[in-house]
Amino acid sequence: MISRFLCFPVVFLVAASSAIFAADLRVGMIGLDTSHAVEFTKRFNDPADKNFIPGLKVVAAVKGGSPDIAESRTRMPGYAKTLQEKYGVKIVDDVDQLVKEVDVVMIESLDGRPHLKEAVPVINAGKPVFVDKPAAASLRDVLEIYRLAKEHNVPIFSGSSLRYYPNLQAMKATEIGELKGAASCGPAELEEHHPDLFWYGIHPTEALYTIMGPGCESVSCTVTPDTHVVTGVWKGGKIGTLRGIRNGSAPYRVTVFGSKKVLDEQLAGDYTPFLREVVKFFQTGIAPVPAEETIEIYAFMEAADESKRGGGCPVKISDVMKKTPVRLKDTVF
Repeated sequence: MISRFLCFPVVFLVAASSAIFAADLRVGMIGLDTSHAVEFTKRFNDPADKNFIPGLKVVAAVKGGSPDIAESRTRMPGYAKTLQEKYGVKIVDDVDQLVKEVDVVMIESLDGRPHLKEAVPVINAGKPVFVDKPAAASLRDVLEIYRLAKEHNVPIFSGSSLRYYPNLQAMKATEIGELKGAASCGPAELEEHHPDLFWYGIHPTEALYTIMGPGCESVSCTVTPDTHVVTGVWKGGKIGTLRGIRNGSAPYRVTVFGSKKVLDEQLAGDYTPFLREVVKFFQTGIAPVPAEETIEIYAFMEAADESKRGGGCPVKISDVMKKTPVRLKDTVF
């Protein structure tokens, strides 16, 4: 359970408070190599769009990009052109210049590897930051990003849009008696530069955590070329199961097991409810998902990777955290 290792204050104190509570916050975007850059900007910058969300406007961006990932290399030029020409976003050379022109920052780089490097100047500048999935390409980097944010009192939020799909939120709110466990499935394509589940498995993993919450104690993982099956044992004996699918039909689906009722839904939604939460986060400085839960999600996925390397043997979350210590004074995350 991560809360032993990390205890964030309920509310961050923000140095640049006057900006964060403004009606229209200027957003700087880092990484234009994902469709999220266009989809998010459209919702923030175009009042005529049916999914327009007031409160933020993307005004500047750094292109970013990873030459060794084909999706990044081939898509970034087109996405950058769209932001610049259709939505009036100014393209700047680097993050140091970006933070001078904006109130808040969204790290959108498709590749999790540069996220720590991209986050450092943002946090040093005191700018509230949203980090798109994966938060980083290693548990160590995730912990370091959150350590820096805590040290500098900078609000930070990372997450998957699946968490706020309406029917998943409805499942979470339904009275089922005592929660006994949940199962989540979805696509889990692999990318050679990231731990197995960090690339696309983050989505069904976060859907599982939306129901289960933090408190997983041990993880075991079975892997075949087409499938990841990860079983987590939560405090009190609750069981959460993740099925990551490759080379087959892979809908996002969640089953919730309660003492009085079982729920089963194929998830459906888009980015809009999630981005409303991002707007609230930037306006208040309060992340809708606690830091300890986000960190545990990455510890869960790292523990699954370690279990795979160990032939499927159970791996304790606490042991994974101890192997990747990031220190802040006397606190070990």
